[in-house]
Amino acid sequence: MEGMLGLLKIRVKRGINLAVRDSMGSDPYVVINYGTQKLKTRFVKRNCNPEWNEELTLSIQDPNIPITLTVFDKDTFTVDDKMGQAEIDIRPFIEAMQMELENLPNGCAVKKVQPSKTNCLADESIVEWNGGKMSQDMRLRLKNVECGEVEISIQWIDIPGFKGLKSASIF
Repeated sequence: MEGMLGLLKIRVKRGINLAVRDSMGSDPYVVINYGTQKLKTRFVKRNCNPEWNEELTLSIQDPNIPITLTVFDKDTFTVDDKMGQAEIDIRPFIEAMQMELENLPNGCAVKKVQPSKTNCLADESIVEWNGGKMSQDMRLRLKNVECGEVEISIQWIDIPGFKGLKSASIF
């Protein structure tokens, strides 16, 4: 746990209008990369609007290291085709977490993040307080592809007795 700030749960919800890569459609799956960590969802057969609803958990050491989300088309006999990628910027989320807010009403917006040239957001993203936890829903516009977005949600996982994020000076 040396150098670790904590755990980040990423729920990969769904793809929207993903690119077609095969004559029968695409068989998309998502790969999340962070440093040496690599996690992936299952593939969804012939669907350009797949529903994954899968939770992947990363061990976070440095919020300045980009988390990359890449969508691939599963192929049987050839190398899987890339269907675009996006970076997940967790810095606004970490900043909100470091405010150490408690006892807020459910659904309370803590921070609003606007789409910009420096992030992959397709729409405004809100860091909010729900059920005693901070979460952030994002719709990411895929880069290096003709079309496609991926919806995700992130949430910090508290580790009992571990003060990684609260004691860290990150930025």
